[in-house]
Amino acid sequence: MRRLICAGNWKMHKTAHEAADFVKAFLPLAAAVPFATEIVLCPPFTALAAVSQLLTTDRVQLGAQDVHWERSGAFTGEISGPMLSDLGVQYVIVGHSERREYFGDTDAIVRLKTAAVLENGLTPIVAVGETLSIRDAGNTSAHVIAQTRAALEGLSSSQLARIVLAYEPVWAIGTGRNCDPAEANTVMSEIRSCVPGLHDVPILYGGSVKAENIAAYTAQPEIDGGLVGGASLDPAVFAQLCIAADT
Repeated sequence: MRRLICAGNWKMHKTAHEAADFVKAFLPLAAAVPFATEIVLCPPFTALAAVSQLLTTDRVQLGAQDVHWERSGAFTGEISGPMLSDLGVQYVIVGHSERREYFGDTDAIVRLKTAAVLENGLTPIVAVGETLSIRDAGNTSAHVIAQTRAALEGLSSSQLARIVLAYEPVWAIGTGRNCDPAEANTVMSEIRSCVPGLHDVPILYGGSVKAENIAAYTAQPEIDGGLVGGASLDPAVFAQLCIAADT
């Protein structure tokens, strides 16, 4: 049975001090979240150490928002898999649309990063999704399938079993617009079928996910939780979302 995951992507929000305050407020609230729901917090790099020190149980997992594909080297400003592992990171987001749009992460780079995350014993959350122009042209399926296949190319069946996927329609991220749950479910079914070995892989929905709408998504058979942006920045709001995901 696939696991249910709620992952909060804080993006470029919260200092180390603010992140620590969040965790101190969130952990008591997380006790009310059904234990079957896995909770992941993905703070910015500068707050990883502060958050890691406070996550003393497995109830809440630590994630990072990106990684470089090399283990070390002359890559000024970058962070490697061993560095993340050393901080207690367990999940790493790769291929987020903002990385693709603003920082030049191509399908080939996403593939390298996915492999690097796995090679360092971490779990990649591989994000795919279409822009509004691609959707309006009727090319959603072809686009996300191509992204998925490119990211997972060359992975063994055992490696595929360790990944998490996230479908995030770009036009819904931070806009307040939501992809209809049934439509998202259809796209996720196509993603799950496009590469052998994804039957048991969790696929998360992202794109203006809130406590008020998460249950409508997780009620769909192909949707296994959410990759949450703005609604993960407030501890009470994110806790309520995590509770609602399993109702």
